[in-house]
Amino acid sequence: MSTIDPQPRNPVSDAWNTVASYDSYEKAQTAVDTLSDAHFPVEHIDIVGSDLRLVEHVTGRLTKGRAAGAGAATGAWFGLFIGLLVGLFTPGPTWLGLIIGGLLIGALWGAVFGFVGHAATGGRRDFSSTRSLAASRYDVIARGGRVEEARGILQREGLSGAA
Repeated sequence: MSTIDPQPRNPVSDAWNTVASYDSYEKAQTAVDTLSDAHFPVEHIDIVGSDLRLVEHVTGRLTKGRAAGAGAATGAWFGLFIGLLVGLFTPGPTWLGLIIGGLLIGALWGAVFGFVGHAATGGRRDFSSTRSLAASRYDVIARGGRVEEARGILQREGLSGAA
């Protein structure tokens, strides 16, 4: 017969001397900032995120026109960069024409590649999005035998979290 531990222990947190745990990165960052303000040597501190998950935020529908527009914008920046680079080494008043030409040619080719690239997906991904990693828990870890000192500072400031 086995017994069930009501709160499973986290061997990573136990081994790394967890000062406090928080449910958001901002709270963990505030705790480290508080330690820094109290002149605690923060070079002995780590913030460790656990139970990572990928969060994809859908920002809108992606059409061939929007893909071409985004490609044109990217291509224009690249063309501007190339035009500026070539223009630096060109004597005389022709450097402005090189910059404008690079910008226009880059925008044109960017639009073509954006349109063709989106059309090649065959409608399998008709949306735009941004991705980020998020953790369920953020542990503030102290190294070098300074766990109790850090806990004491955070408790005095009311930021003890769940240790």
